[in-house]
Amino acid sequence: FYAATEKVLNGLTRAFPEIFIQFEDFNTPHAFGLLDKWRNRILCFNDDIQGTGSVILAGFISAIKLAGIPAADQRILFVGAGSAGVGVAQQLVDYLVLEHKIPEDKAKAMFWFVDSRGIITANRGDKLADHKVYFARHDNGDVQCKDLEEAIEYVKPTAMIGLSTIYKAFNEKILRRVNELNTVARPIIFPLSNPKTKAECTFEEAMRCTDNRVLFASGTAFPSYTIPGTDDVRVPGQGNNMYVFPPIGLGAKLAKPSKITDSMIFAVSKALSNTLSADEIARGELYPRIERIRETSAQVAAAFVHQAVREGLAQDQRWVDLVNANPASSATSEIPDGTYSQAVLDEIAKHMWAPADSVHQVIPTKL
Repeated sequence: FYAATEKVLNGLTRAFPEIFIQFEDFNTPHAFGLLDKWRNRILCFNDDIQGTGSVILAGFISAIKLAGIPAADQRILFVGAGSAGVGVAQQLVDYLVLEHKIPEDKAKAMFWFVDSRGIITANRGDKLADHKVYFARHDNGDVQCKDLEEAIEYVKPTAMIGLSTIYKAFNEKILRRVNELNTVARPIIFPLSNPKTKAECTFEEAMRCTDNRVLFASGTAFPSYTIPGTDDVRVPGQGNNMYVFPPIGLGAKLAKPSKITDSMIFAVSKALSNTLSADEIARGELYPRIERIRETSAQVAAAFVHQAVREGLAQDQRWVDLVNANPASSATSEIPDGTYSQAVLDEIAKHMWAPADSVHQVIPTKL
């Protein structure tokens, strides 16, 4: 496999030296293996690991602000331990370390993973896949939780993130129990598997079972929910990679960084979180409305370009000069804040592809 992909990637980069490559839908071992092998050699990005992690981090940043407890008190239970789940968790750890100054060992200890055999522990008795080792628990003693219900009683999670592809894994009993365990904090429930036939729960189920307190984001689109007896309509957040991979691709093609770094991805997450309007924040929404996606994509791409220049990796001198002439903030390459200047945003907007308003713009004569 790796010999074949090396021939393909070497051929592509020889033929198209400025190509930006997005890895998509490789199985878990190959997804991590390809990213580890190529991320410092060519301009590339793995959407399942980095894209999913980035967009979910953005929603989590928004949720943390609304949860009602300090970030350091979160207890985060992942259901599903594939490349997407581990990629998301790794970016959440980085966020807690950078943004909240939590030491890495303590930040990592805020996470538990459940796979098909229960909570992932170092002494479970099976050989763990390489990507699971970092988050394997070492503090469980003789306790081994064999399923999600046992894990919830053991962990008492404040946040539950599903990437299991198991339909209704967050059933009514589980949702109500998580709500009971969080009388102070608002429970964070992210059923991220898609399509709907694999979603861990729906928005309506999460609202009903948490007394409408849930901070929710899903991987697939769900309809809005009207709280019974009121005119209060709530809109679910959709943690879909559509918010991040187009602006990452656009920013990469324009600024031409020599590689995509974790701090660039972090800047993208911060920027996406910052795009929420006052009304969206007031209503407890975790992502900008889909109707604004072109506006937010430009903002996220601008933040990416600024971060690439801050890190000294941007190779297109035009964008380097534009960012240096219009600094956005005092952010450093080590601690991105997702900011951008109006000048860079305006220039980004000029480079965004715009679909035709009608077929007549494409084909002026009658069909």
